[in-house]
Amino acid sequence: MSLQGKRVLLVVSGSVAAYKALELARLLGKAGATVTGLLTAGGARFVTPHALQAITGRSLAEDLWSLRQEAERGHIRLARETDLVVVAPASADRLARMAAGMADDLAGAVLLAWDGPVLVAPAMNPTMWAHPATGANVATLMARGVHFIGPEDGPMAEAESGTGRLSEPPAILAAIEAVLSDPDHGAPDSALEDALDAAIAAQAEEGEGRPFAAHRAPRRAEGGSSFTDGVPHAADHRADPVETTPSTFSASQAIGAEVAPHSVHGTAPGALPLNGRHVLVTSGPTHEPLDPVRYIANRSSGKQGHAIAAALAALGARVTLVSGPVTIADPVGVTVKHVETAREMLAACEAALPADAAVFAAAVADWRPAEVAGQKMKKPADDAAPPLALVPNPDILATLSRHPRRPGLVVGFAAETERVVEHARAKLARKGCDWIVANDVSGDVMGGAENLVHLVTASAVEDWPRLPKAEVAARLADRIAETLRA
Repeated sequence: MSLQGKRVLLVVSGSVAAYKALELARLLGKAGATVTGLLTAGGARFVTPHALQAITGRSLAEDLWSLRQEAERGHIRLARETDLVVVAPASADRLARMAAGMADDLAGAVLLAWDGPVLVAPAMNPTMWAHPATGANVATLMARGVHFIGPEDGPMAEAESGTGRLSEPPAILAAIEAVLSDPDHGAPDSALEDALDAAIAAQAEEGEGRPFAAHRAPRRAEGGSSFTDGVPHAADHRADPVETTPSTFSASQAIGAEVAPHSVHGTAPGALPLNGRHVLVTSGPTHEPLDPVRYIANRSSGKQGHAIAAALAALGARVTLVSGPVTIADPVGVTVKHVETAREMLAACEAALPADAAVFAAAVADWRPAEVAGQKMKKPADDAAPPLALVPNPDILATLSRHPRRPGLVVGFAAETERVVEHARAKLARKGCDWIVANDVSGDVMGGAENLVHLVTASAVEDWPRLPKAEVAARLADRIAETLRA
């Protein structure tokens, strides 16, 4: 996406990762955005005003109490002449100030005077990120509609390792593009709320006498806490498939009928088991470029992930499908975000949150080239293979499983060629998700019409028969609906 004509206010707060803000400013300018830099007092400890101003090509905003700056471009004008405010890096202190609504410096005053989208990229020590105070501040900001990207796992400046690293500038850029490409993102979904009201009214008329469950799944925080309505609660809700009262119809019925779900057996829209729920699905491969011509990829066709998105939509869910490059058509009735790389996929997934459930069916490349050649790499005269240095891609399943806005139910996929269930059990424990759908891809599964899967949870393994991918998707969608309903 081009950011031509977009105005971005880049707030740089105090973190050793602040040097990455210079690269982000460069990428934004290259994409066509007009960038205004705003250095906090802490940010100026790590980045010089001259460096940020030179890269943006615009005068810097720094001091709320400067008569000259306030006269030339005051904090109210800064808050009016922008399309997006990006806080990168956002320190623990800056998150606390934002949550409390403090306006004792220029960044705080601008953020209070701004009523448009805000994207925050946290960066701090892992212990600071995991502290309950930080979690409460993040929950407060999310409840106000602030978008987040990261932080990521990895080594830190203090010779420690953990969750707290600033997301890489290309991933932050992709998140910026996702926010700016959807002007209604984060706005209340009136259709969804109307459907919820109807469902609650219908349940009340039945006189079941049960307390109503929150229609949005709790947001999982680090360490097993959850956030509901911005309030942290101690809980560990590892989800297993459960037996519940059957819903009015299943995904298998809807898909088999080949008609709109609400017309199946006279089912009204409000009776759909996933009505009012938002589910995130990833599908397809990722392409990691070597140069403008070549890339690293895998053989995923996207057929299984797209079928899952269609099955969930058939049960009434509002589905966001983040798809890598595929040759199959987008599912009907599904919001599709097309991406190419793993970093773009992660950014699109984070931009789609919150969600009640997420199914990560995409076959994401584990590695990407450390450097991407600007021109096609030519074959040497001696036919020697060029050296190829690889770096790890972000782990989307693990990142979203431990995300502050973790979906209530997280389902991963494990494509294996041997010891399928054994590897799936290990992946379940390692990634922190709730279920793993494991399948043997040593045969014709990649691109084929059928799949043989095992549903692996913390307490059980279910062996499903070999089925068409649409039926695998329908069974999984029904299980997700049963669990969310319970």
